[in-house]
Amino acid sequence: MAGGQVAFGALLRELRLAASLTIEGLAETSGVSVRGIGDLERGRRAAPQRRTVAALADGLGLGEADRERLLTTARTGRVPGYSPTGVRSFPRGIDDFIGREHEIKQLTDLARPAGAGESWGPAGPTVVVISGPPGAGKTTLALQAAQAVAGAFPGGQLVVDLRGMADDPPGPAALMLGVLKALQVADRDLARVGPEGHPELYRHLLADQRCLLVLDNARDEAQVRPLLPSAGTGLVLVTSRRMLTGLDSVRRLPLAELGPEEATALLAGLVGSDRAGAEPAALAEVAERCGHLPLALRVAGNWLATRTGRSVRHLADRLAHEDRRLQVLSAGDVHVSAAFALSYQQLTPAAARLFRRLALVPGADTSPAAAARLTGQDVYDTEDTLEELVETGLLGTTGTRYRLHDLLRLYARTCLDAEEGTGDTDAARVSLHGWLLETAIVAGRWYEPDYGALPDGWDGDVDLSGPDPARAWLQAEGDNWLAAYRTAAATGEHTTVVEVAEALHWFSDQWIFWGHWTEIFDTAARSAQALGDPLLEATQLNYHAWALYLIEGRHHDSIDRAAQALTAAERAGDLNQQAWSRIYQSSAYRALEDFDRAMERTLQAADLFEAGGDLNGSLQTRFTVCSVLVKTDRPSEGLAFLAETFAFMDEAGDRITPHIAHFASVQMHSVSSDAHRSLGNWDAAVDHLHTALDLSQDNPGMSSRLLNKLGHALTDAGRTQPAREAFHSCIALGPDADPSKVADAHEQLALLDAASEPPPSPSGSSSP
Repeated sequence: MAGGQVAFGALLRELRLAASLTIEGLAETSGVSVRGIGDLERGRRAAPQRRTVAALADGLGLGEADRERLLTTARTGRVPGYSPTGVRSFPRGIDDFIGREHEIKQLTDLARPAGAGESWGPAGPTVVVISGPPGAGKTTLALQAAQAVAGAFPGGQLVVDLRGMADDPPGPAALMLGVLKALQVADRDLARVGPEGHPELYRHLLADQRCLLVLDNARDEAQVRPLLPSAGTGLVLVTSRRMLTGLDSVRRLPLAELGPEEATALLAGLVGSDRAGAEPAALAEVAERCGHLPLALRVAGNWLATRTGRSVRHLADRLAHEDRRLQVLSAGDVHVSAAFALSYQQLTPAAARLFRRLALVPGADTSPAAAARLTGQDVYDTEDTLEELVETGLLGTTGTRYRLHDLLRLYARTCLDAEEGTGDTDAARVSLHGWLLETAIVAGRWYEPDYGALPDGWDGDVDLSGPDPARAWLQAEGDNWLAAYRTAAATGEHTTVVEVAEALHWFSDQWIFWGHWTEIFDTAARSAQALGDPLLEATQLNYHAWALYLIEGRHHDSIDRAAQALTAAERAGDLNQQAWSRIYQSSAYRALEDFDRAMERTLQAADLFEAGGDLNGSLQTRFTVCSVLVKTDRPSEGLAFLAETFAFMDEAGDRITPHIAHFASVQMHSVSSDAHRSLGNWDAAVDHLHTALDLSQDNPGMSSRLLNKLGHALTDAGRTQPAREAFHSCIALGPDADPSKVADAHEQLALLDAASEPPPSPSGSSSP
């Protein structure tokens, strides 16, 4: 038996005898059992809790000095790592824990001493709410952290399953009593204070002892709030599918799916390194089709681990079928869909209906205004319902957007098929798609020369008050309206398809490298052809030619497409589209460095635009001529013609559409820079590019090209550091930049780095 226990027992006996009390007498005055006192005096029982010592001191009628002496002896008599029976009993299943390094560090830091001689952790108890969707690994994370820091909590470590997903989960009173018993509070003490005294006893116990409490699977705030200590230095980890937003003074640790590398590593650990190494691509596919969700990954990994004769590829191929994926993700009595069902069954009817219909959203995320089209609710009520889904862990958020996890989307689709008729589902889909395309038309027309303001009476529940919010909507909902556009084409809604493409024509200049304009204009050209309208067909064929040469670099295909546009424009008798077909051919020929044909097509376009009285088109041909002159080593002529073109723009004034004049100014300053570079006028070249950049701040695709050009001009001028800054700025524009210019910027930076390195020392020489 420990020496500290003997010391306490001897002191207790000494003080009892000094008070002329028998064991029975002390039991009567203190409320501690006769057997308990006898075990303490004989050293057969671990040093008691502070509450028990206080009761004994009261029963002995001790003065302040003797009371403190007894309490001090009790404290020193507790051996390090003391843990009441059953308190430190962690479930199995976390030995192969992988990932979550950042989250584990956050939790372990909360239990780490601040420094030598300092108290542990922050002042007062620390409560952390670990929330996330079903299957995110909340419990596994909490248990892993609890094991890692258990030694820092000598008062005990207790895991309590709150059974929050059960039909009739235990209430706070029952859970509190369970904790008190697990921490070895005597039945006599529990009976003495009665149920109404348990909360006070619970609070005092957790305040006196540095304990670690894991409250797993909480249902809601009401269940968990009474179990949170108000004093002491303990740590409480609460796991819940709900965010428990109503809890105050808690730290929050939301969990999502694992990263791709972590997910693949988890699978590899389950199936074994040999099988993982033999089929790395298939393993990555399995991880992706599990949505990188820990529960799904474990189910898939265990399925493979128990079927050693099956290849990883076999499972990857089975998971490729979305309509069967959730059925495949089951192993033994563990089913991913069952975990989702527990949360779904607790939703209100309105939330359950919206959850099901979110499966109809074609893109990765949605907005409240779009979601409202699925149920017919107004936007404000829809946002409240979306937030209910977020609170329950069934929906994620990124800014103002809402996102279903891939597997939850499949589960929602399953519920939709099972619980709603085809008619209701189709009506909801049509409502969403119609709104997406209508809003795309209105948003895109802010960039169209003949529009620029909302139509009278339009109310689409989103801010389209100007070009900037219109652009923000078009980009945020891009995947969704594109899917609606594809559906419209597939179902023969050709008028709508052409109307959408036409409305987005000028906007496409603002979001050039999105990646879908070639498809959009090709689709619109086919719809125009189906409508039998040669003018519409010529227009969309020309837009398609533009996308082919500028975005995809398919210059010969662009020339052929523009020729088809010319034929259609001639059938329609439209000079404007005939001219544009030649402009697009000229652009492709310039890219192919066939400058003779480029100039020929440009001059033909100029004649057609002049014949049709189109000043916008005439401006286009003018700076195209300037570009060809510069490209053919005639920079002085090019600059002279550019000066005439600037004068032409000033004279035309507002007869040229402002948007087109702005775009032309950017191009003309860029061409001016090229001319000055050819002449070695570096300051002028750089100044023109800075002017062009100022004009194109809202166009990352154009800005990336100009920044790349600026970097090259500065490099040629020997201005290395500003060149670096220009190339870095090009790269920093992100996914909306021209990918070819970003790649070139990386390459140029590498060349600049290599050029700045000192040459190697000659062999055998030594540095001074």
